[in-house]
Amino acid sequence: MVSVDVSSGGRPVGEGSGVVIDDHHIVTNAHVVGDATDSDVSVTLSDNTVKPVTIAGRDPITDLAVLTVKDAKLTPIRIATSATVRTGQPVMAVGNPLGLEGTVTTGIVSALNRPVAASEQGAGPSVATVTNAIQTSAPINPGNSGGALVNGCGELIGINSSIATLGPGSGSIGIGFAIPSDQVSMVAQQLIRDGRARHSQLGISVADGIAARGTQQVRSAVVVSVVADSPAQRAGVKAGDHILSIDGAATTSALSLVGHVRGLPVGKQVNLLVVRDGKELTLSATLASD
Repeated sequence: MVSVDVSSGGRPVGEGSGVVIDDHHIVTNAHVVGDATDSDVSVTLSDNTVKPVTIAGRDPITDLAVLTVKDAKLTPIRIATSATVRTGQPVMAVGNPLGLEGTVTTGIVSALNRPVAASEQGAGPSVATVTNAIQTSAPINPGNSGGALVNGCGELIGINSSIATLGPGSGSIGIGFAIPSDQVSMVAQQLIRDGRARHSQLGISVADGIAARGTQQVRSAVVVSVVADSPAQRAGVKAGDHILSIDGAATTSALSLVGHVRGLPVGKQVNLLVVRDGKELTLSATLASD
């Protein structure tokens, strides 16, 4: 774990946390770094050594950024797959809340695949961040952003990114959200290699829906429109279709579907469970890049 400090004109303007993922790279949240330049960002290591960094890349769409430390060999965290995380398991949040370095709080995984939407503001237009997050009861406060959510073995299962609050200044109310480690690894590798990340898309616009499934009414992502020659059109998706799941994972809202798609790699073939005119269909689509 490291502390991330951001300055402007020599004056501190922000702080957060970061996680060492290999000998020279640290992952944090894009909103921690913001629009800062390399000279505006530094990290403090566990031995209190302050190191300059370069920004390997930042991706506001997933709220992730990678920093490079060239003049030190770092000790990386062990990374577990988030696919095996289960609701109710104990977790710890580690970070730099309110400047208190190395703070550890404990809780449980409260929910999985929780759709979370935020808007990242920068010098350009705002960018919508949608994540199917790990929800945790471990207290998370300002400064924890970019820090680690770890399992009982101390392995990374998520990057803490946001909290639900009762209003400005309310602090933690026991509802925090972390970006799953599988998505973190996928995006971080691209940022290190290319300086940017590619995001999967189906080529549809969707809204919250309710589908008739036999005698039941179930929540869904209803297709509003389909882009010509998109993965969705080639798969046979039509406007008015209700998408109930993608590769077996329930899509109970428009945000849920967007979060699932963005968490998958470009080029992956997925199965969509669709209700059309009261009948269930399984359609196969290959995700394309945005």
